[in-house]
Amino acid sequence: MIAQNLLSEVVPALHLADTGQKALNWMEIFRISHLPVVDAKQLVGLISDKIIYDLNIIEQPVGDYSDYLLSPHVYTNQHIYEVFSAISVLKLSAIPVLNLHHEYCGIITVFDLARKFADLVAVCEPGGVIELELNAMDYSLSQIAQIVEGNDAKILSFYITQVPESNLMTVTLKVNVIDLSAIIQTFVRYDYNIKAAYMDESRIQNLYDDRYDQLMRYLNI
Repeated sequence: MIAQNLLSEVVPALHLADTGQKALNWMEIFRISHLPVVDAKQLVGLISDKIIYDLNIIEQPVGDYSDYLLSPHVYTNQHIYEVFSAISVLKLSAIPVLNLHHEYCGIITVFDLARKFADLVAVCEPGGVIELELNAMDYSLSQIAQIVEGNDAKILSFYITQVPESNLMTVTLKVNVIDLSAIIQTFVRYDYNIKAAYMDESRIQNLYDDRYDQLMRYLNI
């Protein structure tokens, strides 16, 4: 998914003659703290509520303060990961989008980005989530997928988080089944450390009860 597919359908751009107050009103309506300022098809810059208050330009045209505007933007052909990175690193609530001719095309808000990213990681799809903690050297996506698919399930999405200042990593899996018991048991047999599992509470309790019963039978041998 690229930036072209993430453009907001409702957030407008400010023009040079619009006042700081109009910008603040729109920011309140759309629940963002940044808005693009354009002149015809050209992006002049990105204005924030902080700039408006710091310069006290409530009643003045925003175009008179173009030198103080922010300059971040992305292009229509950039991937959603790049858009996420720009917004996160720069701590923006929205970012302008330009085409390859450097013309203004629209804006992507954090809300638009979150909604589309939720689709990518299958947030709304039914299923359970498993977190595995393992050494980075032991990571094998093919083996993890084989374990999941060997239990008649499919991986809907996954992501990796590096544990700070260590060789450990957390692999988070979203799978298309709610009962994760069989998958978890298989991971345990392959010596994977299950950091967490998220599914129906009654199923989790049944899993713990089953493992407890197995332990008791083993101790009674």
